[in-house]
Amino acid sequence: MRPVLCVVLCVLMVPLLLGTAEAAPPKGKPLFIELPPEALPTSVGAGGFVSVGTFFGGRGALTWLPTSGVTPIGGLEGVGVSLDGKTIVGTALDANRSANAAIWQGGTSWRVLGSFTPTARPCDLLLSGAFGMSDDGKVIVGLGWDGCSFAHGFRWEEATGMVDLGTLNGESTRANGVSGDGQVVIGWQEDVTGFRMAAKWVNGRLELIPGPGPLLGEAFGTNRDGSIIVGGGCDPFVIESGAWMWTASTGVRCFHVQRKPGLLPVPYHAQMYEVSDDGRVVVGAYTFGLDSESLIWFDGEPFYLKDYLQANGVPEAFAGWVNTGFALSITRDGRTLVGYGAGPRAFQGFMVVLPELDRK
Repeated sequence: MRPVLCVVLCVLMVPLLLGTAEAAPPKGKPLFIELPPEALPTSVGAGGFVSVGTFFGGRGALTWLPTSGVTPIGGLEGVGVSLDGKTIVGTALDANRSANAAIWQGGTSWRVLGSFTPTARPCDLLLSGAFGMSDDGKVIVGLGWDGCSFAHGFRWEEATGMVDLGTLNGESTRANGVSGDGQVVIGWQEDVTGFRMAAKWVNGRLELIPGPGPLLGEAFGTNRDGSIIVGGGCDPFVIESGAWMWTASTGVRCFHVQRKPGLLPVPYHAQMYEVSDDGRVVVGAYTFGLDSESLIWFDGEPFYLKDYLQANGVPEAFAGWVNTGFALSITRDGRTLVGYGAGPRAFQGFMVVLPELDRK
């Protein structure tokens, strides 16, 4: 494991494969850190120094700190961590061996959250699952079940318990994330065709996010106050669909990505997974299932993460990796991101610490 060092601002940015001379990536040398094989981070908190994730193969949740490495924390998976690094949300088994949305705050056990009612029935072994949390760890969102015919998004906090976020058309919904302040929930509403349409809940009210066409793909991430939302499937009727970003002032903007030479001749699509608080840095992937390459957008310009790193003083970045996978999470300040891909011997996580962007 490499020690964490301060980022040295010493290498000027050059145009990259996907960027243009007008792109505005940060100037300076980023820091690239490989996590141990089979440690897959999905979220980063505590100013970038606590990552949460899952061991490959579903072998439980983990935390990773640059100072202490990987620590198993039990449960089934970890999906989110509060800004102070003290509260982790994920999935764990209850006494009946059903999977539940759950909270870990240290110690040896997880607190399971059940489903919408005490009598709710699991679908197979699935009772609920967490997909996101607010910055303070007090609001948790995800998917709850009551038998296999009932699957709705939920919002949980201590005062209310698990609240059913409902549906517009009788089909399933899911909450993929929540704004940092806990007020805006984002995710999807299933269409009658099975397509997952972008949705948001404000004050508990479900509404679809309108796109440039009749259908807009699901929302994956949002910023601190819900004023910026990102997702994938901007134009689902196009073979290689683009990612998208929504703001109240501009509506939805599509982001298409140029195919990188050497990729398989299959229909990849771009997805935005998480966004910095000011919207200037977005992380995601150009993906066809697990055949995927991590992407990063600076001020709307996309770059393959590996090319960005290698062009800016980190020539060893992802050396020997099969692919760079998915950049999944970024800190609110847009400086630290985590993700995972197919490493030289196994699926493997990574962290990147970015230089500070120039002020506009």
